[in-house]
Amino acid sequence: MPHWQHISKHISQTLNEPFQIQQKVSVGGGSINSSYHVSGTDGREFFIKLNSASLETMFQVEFDSLNELSQALKTSAMNIPQPICFGSIDSKSYLVLEYLAMTSSGDSKKMGQALAQMHRITVRQYGWYQNNIIGSTPQSNQTHNDWVTFWREERMLPQFEMLYNKGYKKYLQPLADNLLHNLDSLLADHTPEASLLHGDLWSGNYAFTKQGQPVIFDPALYYGDRETDLAMTELFGGFNQDFYHSYNDSWPLDKGYQKRKTLYNLYHILNHANLFGTSYLNQAMSMMARLC
Repeated sequence: MPHWQHISKHISQTLNEPFQIQQKVSVGGGSINSSYHVSGTDGREFFIKLNSASLETMFQVEFDSLNELSQALKTSAMNIPQPICFGSIDSKSYLVLEYLAMTSSGDSKKMGQALAQMHRITVRQYGWYQNNIIGSTPQSNQTHNDWVTFWREERMLPQFEMLYNKGYKKYLQPLADNLLHNLDSLLADHTPEASLLHGDLWSGNYAFTKQGQPVIFDPALYYGDRETDLAMTELFGGFNQDFYHSYNDSWPLDKGYQKRKTLYNLYHILNHANLFGTSYLNQAMSMMARLC
């Protein structure tokens, strides 16, 4: 197919070495993109994501996110698939990444330590220099000096507005207004550093190399409260106690995390309500009632 020839040429140009895709195997597990493990005549392997040409910007942002993580974590135990190139040809857009052979089991203690080390990388403002996506939902990363303002303006409000536009305003707005009104008290005396975050850290977005080293991928990167990453690891399960003990030994969580994690996970449940419907909306409303 012509787009495979184009991608082979782009890989060759990026690496400044000849490369030709010889074999490609479809890889399942993703709900947004088509994914392939490809190999060349010289034995080199890459992981390639495909989507429609109109979504090239999505791949550009993922490329930039992985590049930022890769540059920041050069001396870390955390592994990141190296981004190679992205682009579009005819009706297809693509993203080419380093191929890492991965497994679901590995050194969970090292994962906890590596995540804490990653969170130690901080900047002065919350947010990021560009917007990205969470799942398939646009995520605003406009920078702010104040964490409460960032969480209200760039996380909570956009999700509520999308749900209002879907027809849920009558049921949702009283709870939403109450939550937003109480946000200052919910986050009172909590002034977290603006840590480098994965942003979408559920069990489907981390693994281990065959040597047991931790790997993270598919980020929704921004700089914010490290507790948001930790909260999401608890939302759908998949992280064991060795991970949590190791993280807390490396950098203990602040007092009040148990309540804040409900607020932080509310963002993801609201996003799931926007993506998948009313069962998550009921869960979100229950969470808001508990918080307020």
